[in-house]
Amino acid sequence: MNSERWERATEWPLAGAALLFLAIYSWTVLTQPTGIGERLAEHAVLAIWVLFGVDYLVRLMLAQRRTHWFASHLHELAIVVLPVLRPLRLLRLLTLVSLLQRSIGGALRGRVVAYAVTGTLLLVFVASLAMLDAERSAPTGNIKSFPDALWWAVATVTTVGYGDYAPTTATGRCIAVGLMIAGIALLGVVTATLASWLVHKVAEQDDANQAVTQHQIAELTVQIASLRSELASQYTTRPSPRPASKLEPSSRTTCHIDRCS
Repeated sequence: MNSERWERATEWPLAGAALLFLAIYSWTVLTQPTGIGERLAEHAVLAIWVLFGVDYLVRLMLAQRRTHWFASHLHELAIVVLPVLRPLRLLRLLTLVSLLQRSIGGALRGRVVAYAVTGTLLLVFVASLAMLDAERSAPTGNIKSFPDALWWAVATVTTVGYGDYAPTTATGRCIAVGLMIAGIALLGVVTATLASWLVHKVAEQDDANQAVTQHQIAELTVQIASLRSELASQYTTRPSPRPASKLEPSSRTTCHIDRCS
């Protein structure tokens, strides 16, 4: 068993666990269960945390360069060692992004578009849940319902920021900063993707025009070669003019002399 085989074997189960976590987190934030429901949700979240912890340890042990792997997977370490901070639990959803990367394939532009669309929807929904969870119990907060939190997330990620809803807690402001940075990055990705698409279309049109021009030049070259060969064949089959006889001038002279005599 190597690292690649382990990742292929566990990518779908981990993606399912991430989706299950999102469902449980959404249910707990929106319904605020108490009693046995709350305990079941906490146990389920703990089981998911253990699953991600086992996956992290196994991949660390299977990595050939463990130090390099550890340094390049710090976000997964945060998923494992910071389960007590509820907003940071949402980092588990990065598993879905990595699975999406391996599943989409195709051209780079297609992957970027898929990332932008899926990432935006997931980011807005998750940020709305996290903001509602952080601000709902704040005495001075004005985000008290999921529609308000969703409106705030959309206005923030699009860098509009009306200001009618704003976080007041430290956790809510940290979530807002992350969403602002993500919104700026998202606008950059969308702009770059659109520019790349336009450049690609212009290049395709130029290639088509060049192909047509080259085809016309090839046809003209063939026609010119055909005309040359036809002219050459006509020149070789034309009869050569008969040379004048050398005796004609002397005979004419003789006739002239006789006539004069």
